[in-house]
Amino acid sequence: MRILLRTALGLGLAVIYFPLLVVLLNSFNADTTFGWPPTRFTVEWWRRAVTNEGALSALWTSVLAGLAATAIALVLGTMASFALQRYKFFGRDPISLLIILPIALPGIVTGIALNNAFRTILGIDLGLITAIIAHATFCIVVVFNNVVARLRRMGGNLEEASMDLGATGPTTFRLVTFPMLRSALLAGGLLAFALSFDEIIVTTFTLGTGLETLPIWIYNNLFRPNQAPVVNVVAAVLIIVSTVPVYLAQRLSGDTASGGRL
Repeated sequence: MRILLRTALGLGLAVIYFPLLVVLLNSFNADTTFGWPPTRFTVEWWRRAVTNEGALSALWTSVLAGLAATAIALVLGTMASFALQRYKFFGRDPISLLIILPIALPGIVTGIALNNAFRTILGIDLGLITAIIAHATFCIVVVFNNVVARLRRMGGNLEEASMDLGATGPTTFRLVTFPMLRSALLAGGLLAFALSFDEIIVTTFTLGTGLETLPIWIYNNLFRPNQAPVVNVVAAVLIIVSTVPVYLAQRLSGDTASGGRL
């Protein structure tokens, strides 16, 4: 039974990660037709990617959108988690469900809904701002989940003790609450940035004409002549940039669960 489970695990990991490995190797493949296995390797495609204005512009757009959406998510997600975890009121459970729901909805449904809301109801032209707001709707969820989980583990004893000793609310938050929440906020922010950085479906419906994020640039250039090698490089960068925040968030969560401190 153990051998069967290990075999199934190995096959599952291979299905997930072997295609990613192929993308990484093809970014160094000297053959423009991507013959497999590669016979020669080159860094020429990386040199071209570094000087590709379209890719660099898309990268900047993705970073800007990710940072802005993450900032919004950290503020609103943290406030929502405090409201729902520290206070009891009518409708608390339905509100909690409504906060989590956007990440469970199909991206195309969320994209169409936001597109209609921006253009038809609010009369707002699509642009980078609308894409940032759209990304924030699902980035809030990961921040909310991380902070709520930490608040549940923290309890309120230390904060009550701080205030019993004469500390004000802001002082208690600065010296007691925030240090205990710090790693959860950082983990949630990293995950939120990773989600925003590689999002494509919602972005397609909410980003203005003439703008491209990195995933959209990859999709638009995948089948263009002579662009495939550069696309592989950009895809490899996207894999790395998306993996690092998730890894760091996992390490932070693991350290916290084991009693470590940031």
